[in-house]
Amino acid sequence: MIEHNGIEETLVIVATLNEETGLGPTLTEVKSSLENPLCLVVDGRSTDRTVEVAKECGAQILFQKGMGKGDAIATAIGHTKGLKVKYVALIDADYTYPAKHLSTMIKILEGNPKIGMVCGNRLNNQLKLDVMPNVFHLGNRFLSFTHSLLNGVDLDDPLTGLRVVRQEIVNNWHPKSKGFDIEVELNHLVANKGYRIVEIPIEYRARLGEKKLAPIHGFTIFKRILTESI
Repeated sequence: MIEHNGIEETLVIVATLNEETGLGPTLTEVKSSLENPLCLVVDGRSTDRTVEVAKECGAQILFQKGMGKGDAIATAIGHTKGLKVKYVALIDADYTYPAKHLSTMIKILEGNPKIGMVCGNRLNNQLKLDVMPNVFHLGNRFLSFTHSLLNGVDLDDPLTGLRVVRQEIVNNWHPKSKGFDIEVELNHLVANKGYRIVEIPIEYRARLGEKKLAPIHGFTIFKRILTESI
């Protein structure tokens, strides 16, 4: 049961699997950026101190039955239906995404009801290739092009792990994606409901802890792009 005292405006979902190194700094930065966020960590059976770190940071915790980032987000959405919050923020647990941008992203949503989601765009002139190697940078560019071409959702960085969406959009959402393709499905959901998606440039930092994303995951993401275009 998710505890909600009624004053939090933003639910922050963090999917984790052995993220003890990056989770603490990530949650600390989230709390410094937002006023009274409801931080929800969804754990995929970590074998390190991830759960202990989440508790130490005051986050609420759910344990997913399945595996993968998409399944974690689906678990969170399923347990928070009807929750009285205005926004749902998604951020990776590895400290790569600066949570300081969350407050700006929320202000954009508050200023324009036609915008349904604000995303952090990593692929700008601030990006350092030693942080995102060429194989991942080129893969992101290719998937961005196909995402725009096939889905009609024109985003520079459609796979970003930092985003804020209106809660009403995802309240009754039943994600099909199990892995890193969840962002593609969410982009399509927001656009299909008639909302705009806005991007803001952000920095992208070196991850803390072991990397989970591998080049092979690009095929799963590409398949999701094709599926959502049908």
